[in-house]
Amino acid sequence: MLSLIAPVVESLDCELVGVEYARQGKRSLLRIYIDKENGVGVKDCQRISHQISGVLDVEDIIKEQYQLEVSSPGLDRPLYTLAHFERFVGHKAKLTLVSPIKGQRKFRGTLQGVEDEQVIVNIGEDELVLSLNAIDKANLIPEF
Repeated sequence: MLSLIAPVVESLDCELVGVEYARQGKRSLLRIYIDKENGVGVKDCQRISHQISGVLDVEDIIKEQYQLEVSSPGLDRPLYTLAHFERFVGHKAKLTLVSPIKGQRKFRGTLQGVEDEQVIVNIGEDELVLSLNAIDKANLIPEF
């Protein structure tokens, strides 16, 4: 699906941040996060939604009914790639892991960087070093 969505987003001068697909009852939700240098506006989301909807209808890769949602990543921006973790070094984030570490799956900490394909997060006095595959979900924590 990414191979269909990414070129559409990039052709409209935006960056594909990530894609989430979830079933909600009888319908499914396809959520696409986009960004660009000066921020994403409603018109950007509308244009990309229209283009992606057309591509997905032609390719017919989602068989059930679904709702398409295109939005900016927001203040609690999801982090999907090593580049995202590197870009937001020094920012606070919340992470949910695939498997628990010492009985805990949810952590909050400060992003320290990426080394050898590993995400480094400062959790109080401790440092977590995680592969991207070990992270189920990660979001920035907005700071005001």
